[in-house]
Amino acid sequence: MEETIRIQDILKIIKKRLFLIVSLTMIAMIVAAVVSYFVLTPVYQASTQILVNEQKSETESIQTQDIQANLQLINTYNEIIKSPVILDKVIERLDLNKTTTQLSEQVSVSNVEESQVISVAVEDEQHFKAVDIANTVAEVFQEEIPILMNVNNVTILSPAVQLENPSHVKPNELMNIAIAAVLGLMLGVGLALLREFLDTTIKTEQDVEELLGLPIIGIVSPIPEKEFTKRPYSTDAELSRSKKRREKLV
Repeated sequence: MEETIRIQDILKIIKKRLFLIVSLTMIAMIVAAVVSYFVLTPVYQASTQILVNEQKSETESIQTQDIQANLQLINTYNEIIKSPVILDKVIERLDLNKTTTQLSEQVSVSNVEESQVISVAVEDEQHFKAVDIANTVAEVFQEEIPILMNVNNVTILSPAVQLENPSHVKPNELMNIAIAAVLGLMLGVGLALLREFLDTTIKTEQDVEELLGLPIIGIVSPIPEKEFTKRPYSTDAELSRSKKRREKLV
């Protein structure tokens, strides 16, 4: 029963402070929209796919153990792609004004489970740069693997392509606005509850009972203001009688 009463009280507080809650939610959404659309720089992504497969002659067939060995190599290849051995050559070839660490943060490598295909994705503020970096990373990796691993089992499946109207991957404006709305709503409700709980003034009979621990036995009804503004003499007869009484006293 007490829990139900507390929930009802909270709902009353929310209803009472609804303007504050809605205002903070709208402000948060507006700020998030302005920042997402006009402040943050769009980031584009380009990706290329690399196939890891041991090359065989026409008379040889690919055995299951060969595929398993190639799958085990993929984890090693993922690390090699983002290593300075590859990225330093990419920076040199494209004349990028970046450090190896900065470029490594732009490059992400992944592969589907039980798949021999490695996906190399690159994010950049300019789409054509992302395409160039992705393709160059794949090319340099393909060139360096025979030297590093003494194998030639890398093939570029699909290079990154420059799009006419690319869509940016960051920021996600709608997601940012939705998150801001939730945060603004939580902040508004929190402030509303905080203001109500910190307010110690007595407003109702229940507040008096809780403060004194005594039951209420009576209430003084408010007196209408018009009772104090009545004319002292509403009729001429009353005015005449009052005048006569004053004359007798004299």
